[in-house]
Amino acid sequence: MFLVYINDLGVDVNESTTILKFTDDTKIYAVCNNEHDHRVIPSDLSKLEKWANNWQMKLNVKKCKTMHLGYNNSKLQYWLDGNVLNSTSCEKDVGVWISSDLKLTHHITKACKKANRMLGMIKCTIVYKNPHILVTPYKSQVRSHLEYCCSAWSPHYQKDKELLEKVQRCFTRMFKELKELDYYDRLQSLGPGH
Repeated sequence: MFLVYINDLGVDVNESTTILKFTDDTKIYAVCNNEHDHRVIPSDLSKLEKWANNWQMKLNVKKCKTMHLGYNNSKLQYWLDGNVLNSTSCEKDVGVWISSDLKLTHHITKACKKANRMLGMIKCTIVYKNPHILVTPYKSQVRSHLEYCCSAWSPHYQKDKELLEKVQRCFTRMFKELKELDYYDRLQSLGPGH
């Protein structure tokens, strides 16, 4: 029913503007290369505001933000419901951190921190450190953070790859019988898929 309710949201916005709807989250974006393009977004924002008022729907302006992409961006301020929209350089969207420079280092750093916390919890709570026992919690509780939506943010910087790999290196060093082995030998001994 909610989809039917918001289906006409953005029907009359400018053709150069794109609106993305995902449950209760809406994104509006456009390429702004000239003065005319810069006037399109405020116009479309007021159309969205008018739609919300017509349907007696309150927009949460405090959660609305603008993100300016590109180095030559004039970074104009935008208004919604009489309030200036806060500008952000990094925002979480469907579990992935997006930054204004479109680099994914921030997302990878956050994912590694979560994964390391989970790895530390596994290390502290499971006393019997058998590789065949710990592989399952590692895959479900640690690697899931490292691989979440990886097809969207697949790292291409070597430093980001090394940061992700560091978590797995730490896991393979948890086992006394494997500590003397080289990292790749430790992976081999833990079996395929590590």
